[in-house]
Amino acid sequence: MTSYRQPGIVLTDRHFTVPLDHADPAGEQIELYGREVVASERAGADLPWLVYLEGGPGFGARRFHGKQAWLGRAVQEYRVLLLDQRGTGRSTPQNRQTLPRRGGPKAQSEYLAHFRADSIVRDCETIRPQLTGGAPWTVLGQSFGGFCATHYLSTAPEGLRTVIISGGLPALDGHADDVYRAAYPRMQRKAEAHYDRYPQDVRRARRIAAHLAEHKTELPGGYTLTPEAFQSLGILLGGGDGSHQLHYLLENAFVRTAGGHELSDAFQESVRATLSYAAHPLYAVLHESIYAQGAEPTAWAAERVRAEFPQFDAETALNGDEPLLFTGETVHPWHFDVDPALRPLREAADLLAARTEWAPLYDPARLAANGVPVAAAVYHDDMYVDTQHSLGTARAIRGLRTWITDEYEHDGVRASGPRVLDRLLSLARGEA
Repeated sequence: MTSYRQPGIVLTDRHFTVPLDHADPAGEQIELYGREVVASERAGADLPWLVYLEGGPGFGARRFHGKQAWLGRAVQEYRVLLLDQRGTGRSTPQNRQTLPRRGGPKAQSEYLAHFRADSIVRDCETIRPQLTGGAPWTVLGQSFGGFCATHYLSTAPEGLRTVIISGGLPALDGHADDVYRAAYPRMQRKAEAHYDRYPQDVRRARRIAAHLAEHKTELPGGYTLTPEAFQSLGILLGGGDGSHQLHYLLENAFVRTAGGHELSDAFQESVRATLSYAAHPLYAVLHESIYAQGAEPTAWAAERVRAEFPQFDAETALNGDEPLLFTGETVHPWHFDVDPALRPLREAADLLAARTEWAPLYDPARLAANGVPVAAAVYHDDMYVDTQHSLGTARAIRGLRTWITDEYEHDGVRASGPRVLDRLLSLARGEA
């Protein structure tokens, strides 16, 4: 273990070995990485543990420095483990560079089927005794991390002291189609709210999309920016300052050159940084599988359901007078054509989309009998996780207390500093 310091905290690198397939504990092993964080003045104290499960899928735990965001509140009383979930960060990372070692697309897809919430929770239960001596710990789940925490409550509640969920209560039995049928109207509301705030962006967005429709545009690094890919910048609109980010990005789109107006280098670089999956490819490859249960394939649900909402069609918008609608947290087959980080993974992603052997993720009977203190922040009209789905699940988990708020967007636990975590801990303890 390696320890080092930042202002106010001591950090320690932790490495663990777990089975790839927990049903075969003697089989292939993979490595997990977690960053232990403790307040400097309490470094030697016997503290309870809190494990943080990041959103995603496909993102390693956030790299904080010092007592940023919620972390400063957590280290007041916990020793925190910022866990890179399997396949992310420093935990046996999976991407276009590493996956070919598994073999062809079929072997890759079979391997990646072990990277969902069920395996992540089994990982947690494997490493928990090594850190806590067998004592239960507190889980903080952000977004997809909340999906994992809900699975944890369904399968291993004995390992849990408290569960805190921020923007991550999943539908317990909804198919991916149901998720996206609820999502597209939310995306439309977010786009319309953005245009209400910045009406000048209606013209700007249409102009950019029209330019892309007429000119093949390859961004730095080889990303092909199509009108549909441009629409996916709407993923910014789910964050607290995302509308402002999008506005400032759009206002710098064009520069005048000797040959006429062109998309500026600054715009192209900002778009590439926002849209590329190079840093988190599993988000795209596994995204719809986080909803998969039973024998029904996801079959590229976001793409199929999008056809039910013709107002999102870029060509139709450009041929008419309607504003161009942005999309959001949707992954489409064409992402694997336009993004060089995803192109080599297209066949594996297709096989995962067609897969019909998915284990159930949630146990409604066990959740109805839950005895673990649970509190969840539900963000009103959250763009990424449907509010009604979340409230239905909240009612299904015995004893869960909700905080429903429109003060924050999906990133509330990060954007609020200590406030959201402090509020949820108080709810879970019956102090609020």
